[in-house]
Amino acid sequence: MQAMYVLQRTHLKAARAWRMKTALRQVYESAAQAQSEEVAKTGLKQWISWASRSRLDPFKRLANTLKTHWDGVVAGMLQARTNAYVEAMNGLLQQAKRAARGFRNTENFIAIAYLRMSKLVHLPANPFEAAKPRSQRLIMRCV
Repeated sequence: MQAMYVLQRTHLKAARAWRMKTALRQVYESAAQAQSEEVAKTGLKQWISWASRSRLDPFKRLANTLKTHWDGVVAGMLQARTNAYVEAMNGLLQQAKRAARGFRNTENFIAIAYLRMSKLVHLPANPFEAAKPRSQRLIMRCV
């Protein structure tokens, strides 16, 4: 922890990048807590100005990206959304892609992807077992 404190007070690029990252997180948190579009826009505008003037190319590119997607970024800050759901779906899709090796066409891959990602409850765990009849599923769901 002491090393990070010392690093923060230097003029190294890594220290500036860390400060900018921390500042953007604070802007995001303050906008989410205040639930105010004005707070989000003001904080984000200040951060973009700082990042655009920095001599760190990755942060300049990030500032330009944030400007390009301004409305979506502000809405995302207020709704406190993350990309966890999209990442989870991507993981399921990658599993389906690995399992689809040997399929002869893309239609089969798409079918497997839909099957795995749809979270169907009536399918058996073992693919060699028959699926439960529809009437039995309704009874089990009501119980």
